Amino acid sequence: MKKNAPWQDELEAEEEDFKPLSPEEAQAWRRRNPSLSVWRIVLGQVAVGVLVAVLAWWISGQARVGWSAAYGALCVVVPAVVFARGVTRGGPAAGAGSAMTRLFGWELVKLVLCVAMMAAAPSLVKDLSWLALLAGMVVVMKTYWIALLVRSGVRKTEV
Repeated sequence: MKKNAPWQDELEAEEEDFKPLSPEEAQAWRRRNPSLSVWRIVLGQVAVGVLVAVLAWWISGQARVGWSAAYGALCVVVPAVVFARGVTRGGPAAGAGSAMTRLFGWELVKLVLCVAMMAAAPSLVKDLSWLALLAGMVVVMKTYWIALLVRSGVRKTEV
């Protein structure tokens, strides 16, 4: 008789411990763990991007710095919109493999679009400030973490 690998033994043990939720338990779980809309995160990124661009312009006193920060924010927001649209359209995937393929495929599109937008930056933004562009990108990218932290903070206060 062939011996299972350790990970297979763990998987079999988890399968034995699995207990499906009743409809009431599932509904209670959904109330405790509301889904976070990807569009809300994108909207938050837009708001943070506008704020960063205005602050960069105000602090530096130079319009070119504000526009550079705004373009940096766009380098994150536009690919995020394309990703969100691609992942959410078409309804539920046929299976886990299909869902992962869709997710990774749209993530690749997002990455390529972001790099292409950055490559086009010098020709699109007059007197580009690379530092402001990168600052705009980084701050807007961190919006994901803020959304997750806020969501986990809300969940902890409800418990």
